[in-house]
Amino acid sequence: MIQNTQVFDFHCHFPVDSPWFPDYAMPGKVSFDDTGSRDHHEQWRKAFNFSEPDQPMGDRESADRYIQDMNEKGIERINFVSGGGNKRLADIVAMYPQRFTGFAHHHPEVPDAADQLETALRDYHLKGYKLLGPLIDTHLSDRSFYPLWEICETYQVPVLIHFGLLGAAGGTPHGTNISPMSIAQASRDFPKLNFIVPHFGCTHMQDLLQVCWTRPNVYVDTSGSNQWIRWMPYPLTLEDVIQKYVQTVGPGRIIFATDSSYFPRGFAKIYLEEQHKLFRFAGLDDDEIDMVFNRNARHLIGEV
Repeated sequence: MIQNTQVFDFHCHFPVDSPWFPDYAMPGKVSFDDTGSRDHHEQWRKAFNFSEPDQPMGDRESADRYIQDMNEKGIERINFVSGGGNKRLADIVAMYPQRFTGFAHHHPEVPDAADQLETALRDYHLKGYKLLGPLIDTHLSDRSFYPLWEICETYQVPVLIHFGLLGAAGGTPHGTNISPMSIAQASRDFPKLNFIVPHFGCTHMQDLLQVCWTRPNVYVDTSGSNQWIRWMPYPLTLEDVIQKYVQTVGPGRIIFATDSSYFPRGFAKIYLEEQHKLFRFAGLDDDEIDMVFNRNARHLIGEV
């Protein structure tokens, strides 16, 4: 808890010993080693006082370690948006079903994507669908994806889609679905389906604000260190970003998250403390804080 509010982290990645997203052709990062460029990863790690990642453990050991870490840091629930495949993540969630939830995360263009999704939601009891927009070649409002959105609507689960830069420095800066604008039509055609955009839109803040302003079924998650803010071409702080989303979207459509994954870091408590402070300074009262840090997440997975 933080200030008597339960904490539900809506966006984490379970640390597995294989690709987190097995169906995606993950592009390798471009190296800056010989260019004299700044090492952004090392700068970020040292700035937040994080250790380098340990080698992944077995799933049971990692799940046990996450529970211990959550207990020590006062975290009630975690939702994992990846974990090495739908069945594997479902098995991990089943180890601690009162503390863990998980999302399907297969590529939407594999031949049996709809069947995989229905199996994940109906049989594995996963609670949503996570996608990586920049690595999907077809526009997300293309009607070829509508069967997927129909399944999610039927099972009343949300769709969480990463937009913007993928992989930080040396990563992927482009793609058909680099911007949240790619769901503008789909979110209009499926008004009962909730779409969630993480990291405050990650370098596409203006587009996300426009989509949120016009689509009441589009939510925002706050996950990560949000280092993209430092790369914008004009002065911007996390406090500015939070203030703007509170003004535009309101506390009922903002979901707290950290993008936590590996050990020994575990749950990134520093992100919780920083965001909680800034939401307080944005004027949220205790009930609105509970929305952002707990209740909105529970609503999206059908618990309240």
